[in-house]
Amino acid sequence: MSIVKVNLNENSYDVLIEKGCFERAEKELNLNRKVLIVSDDGVPKEYAERLLKKCKYGIKAVFKQGEAHKTLCTMQKLFSLMLKNNFTRKDCVIALGGGVTGDLAGFTASCYMRGIDFYNIPTTVLSCVDSSVGGKTAVNFDNVKNIIGAFWQPKKVLIDVNLLKTLPARQISNGLAEALKMALTFDRELFELFKTSDPVEQLEIIILRSVELKARVVEQDEKEAGLRKVLNFGHTIGHGLELSSGGKLYHGECVALGMLCMTGKEIRNELITVLNKLKLPVSCKFNEEKVCSAVMHDKKSSGDVISTVFVKHPGEYEMKDSTLEQLKERLKIIKK
Repeated sequence: MSIVKVNLNENSYDVLIEKGCFERAEKELNLNRKVLIVSDDGVPKEYAERLLKKCKYGIKAVFKQGEAHKTLCTMQKLFSLMLKNNFTRKDCVIALGGGVTGDLAGFTASCYMRGIDFYNIPTTVLSCVDSSVGGKTAVNFDNVKNIIGAFWQPKKVLIDVNLLKTLPARQISNGLAEALKMALTFDRELFELFKTSDPVEQLEIIILRSVELKARVVEQDEKEAGLRKVLNFGHTIGHGLELSSGGKLYHGECVALGMLCMTGKEIRNELITVLNKLKLPVSCKFNEEKVCSAVMHDKKSSGDVISTVFVKHPGEYEMKDSTLEQLKERLKIIKK
């Protein structure tokens, strides 16, 4: 068992990483109240059913899988369900799923009655290594990703790798792209682990190390005023690719492509080797106009300048202001 403490004064919480911890969720979380379990139809049904049995008064809400359903419309349905069942400020929301579920459930919890308790139980590698920790919650609006949201920290996070057993290989690689992001920006040794071993066989170690890194960053910069912006490495172009692909490419796959665009020549070949090992894309077809439009609507842009993260050497990063023309030039690196 590993416990990573996220120290944020009154918003501090533990991230418990242990095989089997899901089976004793009632001992780790306060379920002696009304609980809204939010999941999507891509998560095995049995997970929510097992969790419901542990709740004093549990309600299950399942929405359609995918970014297209992370909307205010879906939130409204959750609010209606909570009102219908007389949820109060003393009750809670549990996100049982991947990053989309965590974003949606967390934002819903932050808004209902001006904020109620929220727990995260990630069921994808991506949400384990990244999105379940840190309190960034949001929905998409007018084809802009995560443009409406709030910082709302969970009360606790349970990471049980047994819940990852049903994931297809593509989803595992999708999540490992976010861990690779952490390695490239903050941890040279973790990048070496990706290079020299089979990352899938080292999954528990990679999850733990990624959570530790994310926790330290969030502790120093909870609201993304400085250091936390580094976690956007690969995301500026990645978000553009994700939106323009219409769901054909997963989030982590787009981040992998975005990272390739923002690395120096010295390590790009090493990164390509790792991406090939993970069966992540190193090039793709895309509509440049759609990608650039999404980039300019990104939260990290300011006027004609976009704040980007650039990596020349593993474990080191550089913040750069880039113009759209400069990013267009970098897109050529991944153009198929």
